[in-house]
Order: sequence, then C-alpha cells, then structure tokens
Amino acid sequence: MNRLADATSPYLLQHKDNPVDWWPWSDEAFAEAKRRDVPVLISVGYAACHWCHVMAHESFENEQVGALMNDDFVSIKVDREERPDVDAVYMTATQAMTGQGGWPMTVFATPDGTPFFCGTYFPRPNFVQLLQSVATAWREQREAVLGQGAAVVEAIGGAQAVGGPTAPLDAPLLDAAAAKLASEYDATNGGFGGAPKFPPHMNLLFLLRHHQRTGDPGSLEITRHTAEAMARGGIYDQLAGGFARYSVDAHWTVPHFEKMLYDNALLLRVYTQLWRLTGDPLARRVARDTARFLADELHRPGQGFASALDADTEGVEGLTYAWTPAQLVEALDEEDGRFAADLFTVTDEGTFEHGMSVLKLARDVDDAAPEVRARWQQVVGRLLAARDTRPQPALDDKVVAAWNGLAITAIAEFQQVAAVYASPQDEDANLMDGVTIVADGAMRQAAEHLATVHLVDGRLRRVSRDGKVGEPAGVLEDYGCVAEAFCALHQLTGEGRWLTLAGELLDTALAHFAAPGGAFYDTADDAERLVARPADPTDNATPSGRSALIAGLVAYSALTGETRYREAAEAALGTVAPIVGKHPRFTGYAAMVGEALLSGPYEIAVVTDDPAGDPLVAAARRHAPPGAVVVAGRPEQPGVPLLADRPLVEGQSAAYVCRGFVCQRPVTTVEDLVAELS
Repeated sequence: MNRLADATSPYLLQHKDNPVDWWPWSDEAFAEAKRRDVPVLISVGYAACHWCHVMAHESFENEQVGALMNDDFVSIKVDREERPDVDAVYMTATQAMTGQGGWPMTVFATPDGTPFFCGTYFPRPNFVQLLQSVATAWREQREAVLGQGAAVVEAIGGAQAVGGPTAPLDAPLLDAAAAKLASEYDATNGGFGGAPKFPPHMNLLFLLRHHQRTGDPGSLEITRHTAEAMARGGIYDQLAGGFARYSVDAHWTVPHFEKMLYDNALLLRVYTQLWRLTGDPLARRVARDTARFLADELHRPGQGFASALDADTEGVEGLTYAWTPAQLVEALDEEDGRFAADLFTVTDEGTFEHGMSVLKLARDVDDAAPEVRARWQQVVGRLLAARDTRPQPALDDKVVAAWNGLAITAIAEFQQVAAVYASPQDEDANLMDGVTIVADGAMRQAAEHLATVHLVDGRLRRVSRDGKVGEPAGVLEDYGCVAEAFCALHQLTGEGRWLTLAGELLDTALAHFAAPGGAFYDTADDAERLVARPADPTDNATPSGRSALIAGLVAYSALTGETRYREAAEAALGTVAPIVGKHPRFTGYAAMVGEALLSGPYEIAVVTDDPAGDPLVAAARRHAPPGAVVVAGRPEQPGVPLLADRPLVEGQSAAYVCRGFVCQRPVTTVEDLVAELS
C-alpha cells in the first residue's frame, strides 16, 4: 500500500500513485522493516529535481521494479527540503561512500536506520541489479552488511563532529579569504570554477562588505563582473526575471531550469547591495525584477513564498523557456523578430537542444538610448505574453521557514534601497512603485504566516502547505534565517513585535541547539534521534544553520544592546574561522557576518517625525557600513530599543550613531551623518 496520499510535500505527492509501497519517513516504517526483517530503501529528492523525475519515470512507475522493492524492502520517500536533517545525515554517508553526492539520493539501511550502501541516480537496469544484489547480501551476508553499516556510521559521526579547533575571525583571516576567492575567480566569465557553475551569492555578499570595509577595488570588480555576467546570461530569465539554479556550462548560457526561492532571495540581496553601493542601473533593474518575480511567481496569497518552479515542463527541460528564430518572428513580426534574435543571441544552430536557444542579453541595454530601451521592453512584453500560452513548469508550493526568512530579509533590504533611490523623474518610476508595493505586501504576509502558522507552542515548524503547518520540526537554519528576517522587518517597519519574536527564536536556539565550544547542532536536543546528529558548519546552496544563526544573533544584539547575543555569535564564528581562510567558497555567509562584526556593526538610530521621507533616514540607509542596523521613528517609539532615550535635537530630526556599543554625538545634517559613517 502506497502511504503518500496524505503527505503535505508536493514531492511525496508526485509519488503517491507509484506501484511502490512507499512510506513517509516515520518510526512505523522502520518498525515494519524490523518486523519483516528486511532492509530499508531510503529515496531522497525534491519536487524540482530533473533526475529525480527521470528515476521516478524509469523505475518507481514501473510495475516490475515496484514489485522488487515491495518484496524485499521497506521503501521510504523523503523530501530533502522538508527534512534537511535526514538529508544531511544520509548525504554525508553517500559522500563518504562514493566521494560525491546529489539527488536523487538512494540509500540502503538497516531497520535501525544505519546506512550500508549509498548512491544517487541509477538507470533502471542498474537499479534492478542493485535491488537484487542488496536483497541477496542481506539474506546471505548479513554480518558483512552490518559491518559496512557500522563503518559508515563511524565515518559520518566524524564528519559531523563538533568541538574542533577555533580561532578569532579577524581582519587578516577575512583578507585571506577575499584573496583566495580572487585567486579562484573566473576573470573571463565571472563566478568561480568551471561547469556546472552556481551563482555564488553568499561569496558576493561577503565581497561587497569586504570592499566597503577595506576599499579593495578587486572585491567590488569581482562582484560587479559576476553580477553582470549572470544577469546577461541564460541563467537569468530575460523576460520575467528570476534566476535558475545553475548553469550547465561555465559561461552562464544554458541553465538547469529550476528556479529556487533561496537562490533568488540571496541574489536579490546581492543586486540590491550592488545597486546601493554603486547606483548601477543593471543592478537596479535586476533587483527590481527579481523582487517582482518573488512577489508575482512564488508568493502564495495570504501565506508565504513557494519553494521552487520545476526544472521540467511536461517532462521536458526548457520547453517553456527556449526559442528558435522562427518562433520569435511568429510571436512578434519579421522586423522585431530579427531584432529580438540579435539582442537575445537566438541563432539557427541554437545554444540549447534541437536548434533551440536560451535567451541571453547580447548587449548592454540599461545605458542604451531611450528608443532602444523602449523597443526592448516592448519586445520583452510581447514575448512574455506569447510564452505564457505555452505549458508552464509545475510549482512546488510548500512554504519552507528558512527560505521564507531569506526572502523577507532580501525584500526588506530592497525596500529600503528603493526608497533611498526613489525619483519621480525615473522613466520607470511607476513600475518601481508597483513592484515595491506588491513586494511589500508579499513580505508582510510571509512574515505573518511564519509568526502565526509556523510558530507552534513557541517552536518553529519547518514547512507548511495550503495554510496548514507540517509536522517536521524546524532546524537551526529555520531559527537563524527567520530571526534575521524579523530583525530586518523591525528595521523597515519600526514595529517592536518583530524584534520580540526574533529574540524568542534566538533564545530557543541557544537553549536547544547549542554544542560544545560555541558551536551549534543543526537539530534540537529534543528532536528525533538519527544515526548521527548533524552539525555542518559550511555554507552550501543556503547558509548553514550556524551561519544563519550567527547573522540573527549579531543583528539582534545590535538592535537591543544585549551583549550576550554578540558573545554567542563571536564564539560560534570562532568555530567556523578555521574553515574560512582555507575554503571561503563554502563559508561566504559566515564571512559576511564576520565583516559586520569587524565593522562594528554600526547602530544607527534616526529620531524623526517623518521616517519615510526624512533625508537623514535616506542617508543612513545609503551610507550604512557593512552589516549596520538602521532604525527610524519618533523618540521613545514603543518596542524599538535604539530609539529609547534619544530625543530630537532642538526640535530637529537627529541621527545617533554607535559602533560596537560606543556612541558618537547626535547629528542633525546629512553631511555630518555621512562623515560619521565614512
């Protein structure tokens, strides 16, 4: 009997009609394996995963394969996004056994969950042979199987160990991290490394802050060049905005078409901060359109942001997005079709498959003549309307707490910068206003959803769907990302409620996730026991739980003046510091927060009767040093500690600037404020 029909995960629901007797992850599944004395087959993936779909079509939808699985195994289907703790443990095992990992992940385990054979995607003939071999080994070579499992558990226990060496994350270490990133930088194509190439959003956020602190022009140029290369490449949706998961080549041309919430949230922060620091028009446009993508395509009305858009459409990658020259002419006309083909690099040979091309932006249009920009925008609108008539990729509409936290933080930062640069004279001022209004509403709804649906009895839950919260408990990244988001929302709105909620989440994390030596585990002390308790300090596709929590602790400490949160952040950063200098590509978020601590972080409070329009507020946000917190409001505004005991100065608005809990005299002019922040 397949038991997935009542799942909240869209990924599990994709498998509810398989001829496999799937179980969701549960104690009952392992008890059934023990009762039958058969091994467990754990299949881990996610809804937008292309090769997960391929393996499902080839194997899990096949009656003969299903019969083999049902006869000799208890089969468990896991959504890695819903249960990142389960995924982390078995991914570590897979990497230990095979030297690599990925999804779909295929793990064979004993009835107590101990893995003894791991892999990823298997074509059906190989998978059938593997099922038969594992079943035979379980029956005839049990001792060898159990011995292999014990060795794997020992390996993953070591890989997830805490209590290792620590070091201060100081300026020389961050300088070394920036230098190492520069040495690994692809000066031709932007980014780091070769194919496949992933958007290095967290590294770019670190480099932007490093540039601010040190004035290093190389860090800014790496960020600017990489941001431009991605924005003009096929990895960026030239019609609707939003970034795909990665490029299959080294030059950002052909993407793996899934669009993940976390990538777009983190990239929105990159382009927003690049826009803030440089005024670059391309960064402005991409930030605006990425915010619009989040609000229009991923936000669920009255809820939060959905997890992802699928890589496939009707089982075909790129079906929605790729074009031929003839299709451009059909959607436009002969003249505009040629213009679009030239602008977007659509050729007869194609850049993708079967003579199709993924749209790339061949030339800089942001600084082009007004008539060229107008024609480009008209063509984009018509092509998007034509594309909307095509079959569309499926949406994974579950709401993940951590990723919604990332999106809320990104939109809050975007709103602040958009307000700084707002100008009625801009040719697209109405478009920018529309995006900021819609994005603001989506952000606030997502925050309310997290606060009222995901918070249950003072503890975070990982996922929800259709307004109903799921059972999986929140992991460390959920607490860190949501706490940081609530701190960002407090700064944007001046509402004390969000700061209070952030503090409660951080207190829960400190109480239930702490590990020896200042580190943190990824699961709570009262969470379900797995074969190992994960504690990964490295940033991968998303910030590690540890990095996310450190960011929340630093922001909260700056906003409240409570030093114990800063002390916890510094101790936790010390556990990551030994990795930062050696492997900065996998510690970008931690290094970004390290830059904030090294900078101060600055605490900027503007007392004013006009938080929305006061030039002091705009100057504070425009010139804020790395990781600074900025609040604005009336003196003694309830729930805003930075506005306490800070009056107007002779009836005028005033800015109070502190750095590392040491304060300067209040200033009343923009010039004096900028001087204090320089």
